[in-house]
Amino acid sequence: MTDETDRAALGVSRSAAGQFWLMQENDDRQVLTLSQRLGLPDLLCRMLASRGIDAEHAEAYLDPKIRDLLIDPSLMADMDKATERLAKAIIEDEPIAVFGDYDVDGATSSSLLIRYWRACGRDMQFYIPDRQKEGYGPNEAAFQKLHDDGYKLLITVDCGTMAHDVLANAKARGQEVIVADHHQTGGGLPDCFALINPRRADDESGLGHLAAVGVTFMVLVGLNRTLRRRGFFEARDEPDLTHLLDLVALGTVCDVVPLEGVNRAFVRQGLSIMQQGRNLGMQALGKVARTEGLWGTYQLGFQLGPRVNAGGRVGQAEIGTRLLTTQSGEEAAGYAARLDDFNTQRRSIESDVQDAAMRNVEKMLETGNALPPYILQAGDGWHAGVIGIVAGRLKDKYNRPTFVIAFDAAGLGKGSARSVSSVDVGKLVAGAVDEKLIEAGGGHAMAAGVTLHRAQLPAFEAYLGEALGTMALDAPRRLRLDASLTPQAANRDLWEMMQQVGPFGAGNPEPRIVLPAVKIFNQSVVGDGHVRCVLAGEGGGRLKAMAFASVPEEVRMLLQTTRSPVHIAGFLRADDWNGRRDVQFMVHDAAPV
Repeated sequence: MTDETDRAALGVSRSAAGQFWLMQENDDRQVLTLSQRLGLPDLLCRMLASRGIDAEHAEAYLDPKIRDLLIDPSLMADMDKATERLAKAIIEDEPIAVFGDYDVDGATSSSLLIRYWRACGRDMQFYIPDRQKEGYGPNEAAFQKLHDDGYKLLITVDCGTMAHDVLANAKARGQEVIVADHHQTGGGLPDCFALINPRRADDESGLGHLAAVGVTFMVLVGLNRTLRRRGFFEARDEPDLTHLLDLVALGTVCDVVPLEGVNRAFVRQGLSIMQQGRNLGMQALGKVARTEGLWGTYQLGFQLGPRVNAGGRVGQAEIGTRLLTTQSGEEAAGYAARLDDFNTQRRSIESDVQDAAMRNVEKMLETGNALPPYILQAGDGWHAGVIGIVAGRLKDKYNRPTFVIAFDAAGLGKGSARSVSSVDVGKLVAGAVDEKLIEAGGGHAMAAGVTLHRAQLPAFEAYLGEALGTMALDAPRRLRLDASLTPQAANRDLWEMMQQVGPFGAGNPEPRIVLPAVKIFNQSVVGDGHVRCVLAGEGGGRLKAMAFASVPEEVRMLLQTTRSPVHIAGFLRADDWNGRRDVQFMVHDAAPV
């Protein structure tokens, strides 16, 4: 451990947030080669090197193009079968419905299909299940209703892979179901017309990192090609798929899939499409969220996404899809206002559930018990629409894969899980389904959902304990830092230069910066426990800073009380409020000097 302590950046082996700080190590020769060949600043070259980008691939990385990164859709299992069937439906104007999940990934996937069908001069019905009444994924009542309404051809997006019984029943009644999904498989493949899922074992596309909206976009690429080959566009304009990339970007960022390969190109190009204001719903949502200046992954993930999600969590599940598909500015403004109201309700409900769950964990710790390798919290009457967010908060605080389960009066529980990087929670849940320990479940590495009866809870907990064993999760988490800067150097020009390595998100983390030995002035608490302050360096220069309430309380308390110099770690963000062109520092962690 001595060697590790010696390597601690600024000597910080345990910060206020309980993290071990490490300065990112780079090959100086690789950095020099990048700088000489591309003429780029040292910091940017170090960011590239830390991401494994050498001089040969740097230009392509800095300017990712979809055409260079997109594979032939036919390489995905069942793709050609699905696109031929969908092409027939468009050509013959068959009734078709999309069944989508109620989160952002599901809403954007559904909206992609609806907008494409409209561009082809066709209509598509959509169905988004109610989280409270119907739960996640295809359900028998919904599919029966769609059948009775005349929909014999269905496509599910962001769900369906684990819906074995529902899809088998749909086939028996004569419904053809195409599944476009990205969740973990389990218990074999469903009996449906086609399953397009890069995570199925026989899929060799290498696209397992796509969100469902990315899978759906691949379907449209294949479908567009099929319709072109069959002469459908000889008498009409061919839809421009690039105009739909704003939806792909929103769903990809909000589903927290790795921003690598084609995902990164989707988001980069999608952000450019957003600036054109093509989607009236997104623009209206941006207004109620008070986003200003250039939109980036932060605006998508933390301002737009939560509001789209709020409809499915505490309001009306279909509002998000209606917002993203409307062609009326007046309708868009109305939907956006409703989603903003739902988001306010969501925050209040979330706070109540989070406080109750956290009290339970803290009581356990007060008795001297050590945390198990997972956290599972369950409550009667908890709102199922916020348990995923609460699970994420507990996961961040305690560094454990976390399950939060809401039981109804009949003893049926709906649960959400969020995981740490070392645990694939989707595989865990799929294993529990295979062993019939829970009623249903599915997900991917970092997030999953479960359905179980109260009587199944002890066996499920025993399974989690055995599967995870005694994982070493109590050591301080590592915070890797990209650069050490003074407040004076942390300016708008630097921020704009760093954006060349973006977009930032999962798999391509936002550059983490440390400001050594700064003094803190003008501290104030604003909003729901956020801390605003000004950071000043020894050599001059001041930098506005903010620590949101989601930052650990220990960090926020340190910012409020210290009068001595403090090391501050976090992110540099644009500040375009009221037309200004500035930056502010988003505090992630802190440590006394």
